[in-house]
Amino acid sequence: MAYTVTPSPAGPVGSQYCVCKVELSICGQNLLDRDVTSKSDPFCVLFMEVNGKWVELDRTETAVNNLNPAFAKKFIVDYHFEEVQKLKFALFDQDKSSTQLYEHDFLGEFSCTLGMIVSSKKITRTLLLGNGKPAGKGMITIAAQELSDNRVITLSMAGRKLDKKDLFGKSDPFLEFHKPGDDGKWMLVHRTEVIKYTLDPVWKPFTVPLVSLCDGDMEKLIKVVCYDYDSDGGHDFIGEFQTSVARLCEAQDASPLELECINPKKQKKKRNYKNSGIIIVKSCKITRDFSFLDYILGGCQLMFTVGIDFTASNGNPQEPSSLHYINPLGTNEYLSAIWAVGQIIQDYDSDKMFPALGFGAQLPPDWKVSHEFAINFNPRNPFCSGVEGIVQAYSACLPHIRFYGPTNFSPIINHVARFAAQATQQETASQYFILLIITDGVISDMDETRHAVVQASKLPMSIIIVGVGNADFAAMEFLDGDSRVLHSYTGEEAVRDIVQFVPFRNFRNVPKETLAKAVLAELPQQVVQYFKHQNLPPINSEPA
Repeated sequence: MAYTVTPSPAGPVGSQYCVCKVELSICGQNLLDRDVTSKSDPFCVLFMEVNGKWVELDRTETAVNNLNPAFAKKFIVDYHFEEVQKLKFALFDQDKSSTQLYEHDFLGEFSCTLGMIVSSKKITRTLLLGNGKPAGKGMITIAAQELSDNRVITLSMAGRKLDKKDLFGKSDPFLEFHKPGDDGKWMLVHRTEVIKYTLDPVWKPFTVPLVSLCDGDMEKLIKVVCYDYDSDGGHDFIGEFQTSVARLCEAQDASPLELECINPKKQKKKRNYKNSGIIIVKSCKITRDFSFLDYILGGCQLMFTVGIDFTASNGNPQEPSSLHYINPLGTNEYLSAIWAVGQIIQDYDSDKMFPALGFGAQLPPDWKVSHEFAINFNPRNPFCSGVEGIVQAYSACLPHIRFYGPTNFSPIINHVARFAAQATQQETASQYFILLIITDGVISDMDETRHAVVQASKLPMSIIIVGVGNADFAAMEFLDGDSRVLHSYTGEEAVRDIVQFVPFRNFRNVPKETLAKAVLAELPQQVVQYFKHQNLPPINSEPA
């Protein structure tokens, strides 16, 4: 068994894109029995592929005398949507106290991507031996859970009859919220805005993560301090009180919660001291701030479609100068872009059947130009099986079409938008559509394309454009609304930015994974933004 033991892998891979941490729970069923006098004592080892080598990340505890173990120790892995994260789960029967794996009997292994696990939430698979054959009836079950508290708290606060601190006017009050730090001292979590010249302030509602306010513990004490603002920074103390989130949650829109603001010094000095004013919690709501992974674990499918440019400017595919020429290694820039994006996204679509469309070519038998044709020449079923199916259909169609023009994007964008519009009728966060357009040149139908993108921005849909060759891609940058909001020719604004453009030439001499990171970096945020805008929680989400 060619396994390497590395106590700590060399730094998190691609950490700048890290979305969150995932907890993996492992169970085994019907494991091989390697012990003569008793049952196997299994433990599970997790490996991740780093630069082509399997590196050990962690191990579970050993389950003594157990062929159906449920391991208590969980594996925690950084999740990166825009990477193919290959994992291997290997089970061994512990025979000695050695840390060397070759000292223990091998019970079987299973390899997959982290994307496959999170898109299914739970998978059960056959364990394989080193020769690829099943390890008896042995099975492994892997369940994924996001490791984050995504609850947020929204508070609406006011004050009444606060102490007057300014000689020639009223106070300028603001609030500070503190939680106990690890060192026992109070730690500032949030500061409201200052309300000028009033003893009865009403602050704007604010939202903070529940983890920030109370470490997710609703019963934990928090301290609220009220100050009178001074421009020199020497703010005057008005009063304070301690409470908990559980107590704040008693506030309802109809019945606000009132808490006395106390100045301990005044309280000691004055016998008849009541308080330094009242702080009113007008409302307190706890909701969930759902992440991309919440939607994926909730069962949202990413529906992938490819649009390929077959216009004449690409050149004759039989000549090496053509962008569609398939070199002796069996690839070209079109295929590289399909592989880079497709191999990530295919993990998030359960049936892995992807429509592949072409545009800008003349088709047999009548040689009419089409801007929206199935590259497998089956308009009723344009689906290809997996990324391999797209690649096969692409290679097979090249000799049978004539490259022509113009370069029209809008028909393919509108084609996918029709399906995305149908998905909105379900009113659940179940499907999100991704259109990958690979093109070599300038868009001919810019007005229609702008209009199509603006309309698509209202739908569960994103568009990735990869520009191949060395053309001027200024128009593509224009569609990618990172720097400005895109407008239709009617003047209508895009609701959100859904286009990501990258020129392939920037990625010719870098690892192929770099292209996937660049084109998919914005996608998780676009998915979340759409479903939040529509007020759609993940399917099967728990209440806050």
